[in-house]
Amino acid sequence: MKIASKDNPVRLSWLREQGLRMDAAPYLSGAFEARKLLERLPVRKDKLEELTAGHGGGIFNGPKFSRVYVTDPAQAVPFLGSTDMMEADLTHLPLLSRAKVADKFPYLEIQPGMTLISCSGTIGRMSYVRNDMAGIWSSQHVMKVQPKPERIPSGYLNTFLRSRFGIPIVTSQAYGAIIQHIEPHHISWLPVPRFDPALEQEIHDLVEEAAALRAEFQAGSVGATEDLFKTAGLEELIDLRWHDDRAQDLGFVRRGLTSTTLRALNFQPRAARILKQLRDVEHVTLGEICNGGQLSRGLRFMRVDGAEDPHYSYQLVGQRQAFWLRPVGRWISKAKTSPEVLAKDETILVASQGTLGENEVFCRPIFATGAWLSYAYSEHFLRIRSGDSDIPGAYLFAFLRSEAMFRVLRSMSTGGKQQDIHEGLRAQIPVPVLTAPDRERIAETIRTAYRKRDEADRKEDRALELLERAVLEHSATG
Repeated sequence: MKIASKDNPVRLSWLREQGLRMDAAPYLSGAFEARKLLERLPVRKDKLEELTAGHGGGIFNGPKFSRVYVTDPAQAVPFLGSTDMMEADLTHLPLLSRAKVADKFPYLEIQPGMTLISCSGTIGRMSYVRNDMAGIWSSQHVMKVQPKPERIPSGYLNTFLRSRFGIPIVTSQAYGAIIQHIEPHHISWLPVPRFDPALEQEIHDLVEEAAALRAEFQAGSVGATEDLFKTAGLEELIDLRWHDDRAQDLGFVRRGLTSTTLRALNFQPRAARILKQLRDVEHVTLGEICNGGQLSRGLRFMRVDGAEDPHYSYQLVGQRQAFWLRPVGRWISKAKTSPEVLAKDETILVASQGTLGENEVFCRPIFATGAWLSYAYSEHFLRIRSGDSDIPGAYLFAFLRSEAMFRVLRSMSTGGKQQDIHEGLRAQIPVPVLTAPDRERIAETIRTAYRKRDEADRKEDRALELLERAVLEHSATG
């Protein structure tokens, strides 16, 4: 809670400037200070609406519309919601009927160079649209900011909006009680400072280089999985049409049951067929691979909040945010937390508690390496770490990130409302064993992809540093 006081006052003049808003957000979130700092800057400022072009003046979200989801990619467009836009891997986006949106709402297709802003619910999350994201549609809960290339470099505008000067102003404009919203006119007046064109171009280039690296990360991750299944002779499992055969699961007979499990879902015929195909090629079980490594849930621990300082605290990553470009989570004290909450290099972390909704992360994996080794991970992840030096974790991740393995893991669900992954069944998963050169090639593709992801983060951070330094230097001389 933030409270106005003698040391943190709210002035009558501020109330007038904010349209006599009586809620705390515009005054105590840092937004007012950021706005005043921008006003004092001795540089030209352009209104955001003057720098954008396109539908609705270049700042727009979209109307509410009936969503018809489909399973055939040929009849669909990938659909991006206000949470999906934060995802690092866009492979598994829900599919929306092309016939329902393409003709009626063509402007909801996102374009490279746009900045996407969540405008309903949690306000102010931002994402930059890369070239490989063309062809994706977005919901009415995502505001699009489409810059005029002749007026401002798109990467520079994105960096300003997500900086500590832009985000507070955007979020402070939210209105509503339970569910917050912002509309285009709430930020159209936002003053964008203009600096030397060479500096703006340098910032833009860093953002574009980061976007290209993220596209290569996406392509590399997908390519490694396809390489593995093709080399194993399992091409049929690459483009898995899971929902086309759902009739098989409506009634079936299973004989020879044991005490391992009596749950019908664990004998799902569609998943059983995938497992049979995997057993038909040379393989070794996941339990055998992880012997000497790890195949278990994470440590349960008491969470004691700490300072937002990596010297004294870990940033805790939960199941949802683990799949984002950048996790945003609470900080917990290192002094009160076991180092076991960290992940060793090339550990696969599978979201192992949740429900069976199609768009839930339950049974989706992430890969811990590089910069992500500094994060703490909650106990809700199944930790998979190879104990076999011949089967690298990166190779194993290329296998486990596939749609086929997502469906197999879900078929191993156990529990009531919150599902878990059956301890005995998961150890029996057959993992294709390729030749040593094949395994190393696939593993190195994954490693390279994740190095590019880390480099993209560094370039975006560098862009922010250049912008914020320019703002502070000019404010000191103004």
